[in-house]
Amino acid sequence: MKLNELIAKRAEVWEAAKAFVDEHARENGTLSADDAATYDKMEAEISDLTSAIDRARRAEELDARLSEPTSQPIITKPEAPVDVKKGRASDEYRQAALNALRTNFRQISDVLTEGIDSDGGYLVPDEWDKRLIDVLDEENIMRGIATKIKTSGEHKINIAATKPAAAWIEEGGALTFGDATFDQIILDAHKLHVAVKVTEELLYDNEYNLEGYLINQFGKAIANAEEDAFLNGDGTGKPTGIFHATKGGQVGVTTGAADAITSDEIIDLVYSLKRPYRKKASFILNDATLPSIRKLKDNNGAYLWQPALTSGEPDRLFGYPIRTSAFAPELAAGGPVMAFGDYSYYNIGDRGSRSFTTLKELFAGNGMIGFVAKERVDGILVLPEAIKIMKMKAGKAANNG
Repeated sequence: MKLNELIAKRAEVWEAAKAFVDEHARENGTLSADDAATYDKMEAEISDLTSAIDRARRAEELDARLSEPTSQPIITKPEAPVDVKKGRASDEYRQAALNALRTNFRQISDVLTEGIDSDGGYLVPDEWDKRLIDVLDEENIMRGIATKIKTSGEHKINIAATKPAAAWIEEGGALTFGDATFDQIILDAHKLHVAVKVTEELLYDNEYNLEGYLINQFGKAIANAEEDAFLNGDGTGKPTGIFHATKGGQVGVTTGAADAITSDEIIDLVYSLKRPYRKKASFILNDATLPSIRKLKDNNGAYLWQPALTSGEPDRLFGYPIRTSAFAPELAAGGPVMAFGDYSYYNIGDRGSRSFTTLKELFAGNGMIGFVAKERVDGILVLPEAIKIMKMKAGKAANNG
């Protein structure tokens, strides 16, 4: 089934599920055991269709990338000068780096000397580094919505702590001067690495796409570790996440129950965020939280959750885009469960280029070779009021048995 057909099918099942609840709900809003079982099957089908839609979207994106031309047509005159890539962007450096990987760094071309660092590593060719960033953008939701900064040292961000206020004065009266003060937030650099082992046979097999394998495996692993830190990091040896208790977003709503969210609480969360930030705001929550809010309605009886009806559009909650992450906190008493805000105020600082190193002897006895990718990155929310957090009530969950 094609992507648009899957989207249409999910919308059809969702409308049927809403109609079923409206028709069978008792006066207190509950369902009988049989009706609840029927609705659960509908909800399971919606979840299965959502997973299928995500797979189909990824397949379309991959198909589009694989269909891109591998070379550019010649459109200039033969006598026109050719734009030759130099340094780490050159094809010569790219091929030399790949040859070095396949020969366990026994064959090192002179062109690689510009990529050698003090630890014996080899800088990734520019085109490789760009493609690694591409993987991060696709896999990491925070990199797509945060502000990314290239840093070369300790990066200081100025934040207005107090702002001047206007005051009425009598004609001829004396002026009053206030002080405009500024705080500073510092983006540092924390080291993140991923290591993989590759068999010698795999490494030396020229038919295998070693380059693509390494880029994708390193990129996905780094993206997962980054996203976990951008959401939950404590700032010690890693970035500070948006759900951090004191340096993350501000608590906008605390639920009235330890194990349930109401529609009014979501509305309160939306309006706890100042209007200017709501223009680009979206929700971030865990996939496991969605089933608990799909049946919620606003005060007018309209469902808050709105599935995407066209390809490329996100699902929405109360009219705002929903972004889900496996690393967002799950629903638990006393903990944060959902963020709503403008995430462009979360700054990600990338320090320098990523690098590859090789572990030549560690796995030699097993016929394997290790490779390590490293990066230095930091992240912090520079304006806490730009993101509001929903926090669950502390205490034990109610016993529904």
